Amino acid sequence: MAEVATARRSRITPEREAELYEAVLDLLREVGYDALTMDAVAARTKSSKATLYRQWGGKAELVAKAVRHNKPGGAGFGTIDTGSLRGDLHALTLRSDDCQMEQNSALMRGLAMAVHGNPDLLEAFKEHLIGPEMAEFHQVLQRAIDRGEVRADNPAIDFVMHMMIGGFAARSLIDEQPPNQAFILSYIDAVVLPALHAPITG
Repeated sequence: MAEVATARRSRITPEREAELYEAVLDLLREVGYDALTMDAVAARTKSSKATLYRQWGGKAELVAKAVRHNKPGGAGFGTIDTGSLRGDLHALTLRSDDCQMEQNSALMRGLAMAVHGNPDLLEAFKEHLIGPEMAEFHQVLQRAIDRGEVRADNPAIDFVMHMMIGGFAARSLIDEQPPNQAFILSYIDAVVLPALHAPITG
């Protein structure tokens, strides 16, 4: 059965898949998650609804995978290895320019609200976005532990992702400004690395 599912999903080329994801994100920015429909996606992308459902199963999975695909670096940041935790976190930040950060911040604010009223979206995010990113982020932290930069028993380790997301989200709420590279880089050096007792140079 898995081979059959893979064969069905292989009908869309990577280029076409990227086009579909970009169209989904455009629609999300225009109308929001609740008003987005598979009919609208089909019309925007000149696809059939049958193809969309066969490939993604439903709106929640399509949106989660579109957000995942749109993240800088594509496959994720588990492959980043600059030789230091600070270098890794800075490299991750620099994958997005200020314009992309502003767009992503607005998009994620809207999706955060939608998650509360849509359990299927929450599950899709956990499966396709949160889970994979947590696993990749653990790789980055484990390398820092292996290098001796961070102690394995540091209690802040379990909250690094919370800190990163919190800083990104709070920028708009507290400062009434979109997050940008300068802010996130400063936040990493002033908050995240000291919490981990990790070097802030190099």
